[in-house]
Amino acid sequence: MLTRRLLPDIILSALVLLLQTTVVEFLAVHTIVPDLVLIWIVVTALRRGQIPATAAGFSMGLVQDLVSGPDGMLGLSALTKTIAGFLAGYFYAENKTPQILGSYRLLLITGIVSLVHNALYFVLFLQGSGIRWTDGILSYGLPSTAYTVAVALIPMLIFARKQVSSP
Repeated sequence: MLTRRLLPDIILSALVLLLQTTVVEFLAVHTIVPDLVLIWIVVTALRRGQIPATAAGFSMGLVQDLVSGPDGMLGLSALTKTIAGFLAGYFYAENKTPQILGSYRLLLITGIVSLVHNALYFVLFLQGSGIRWTDGILSYGLPSTAYTVAVALIPMLIFARKQVSSP
């Protein structure tokens, strides 16, 4: 029973990770890319709650760390995505899930979570690099947040359409 409920989420998580590590680089504006994994973690938090989103954040972040190879800091994405899932879980409202997913609130929540995620990521990533963390956040964190929120329009419109077409 539990596996039937989790299997679609696991398959979608794998698909999102595959898209993030292959296709998204072609959508880059200069070096800024949308974070599809973060959008999926927010959607998971709003559909399933804080604990599943935290677990999804950790596992998907760890896979991202392992795929990024020796260039990245092992565990940094796992840490920041775990925190993102935990934070997004605070917006979970079981009785209002379809309304939240199909409205501007999805964009607002994605923006808040992405901003916290990116700030934490760049503060830790830039330690000892000589680059000020404020420069990292302003140059990469804010544009990445804006791009991620813009891409979050796609699931928002899909959920809004489902909400209108369902009786």
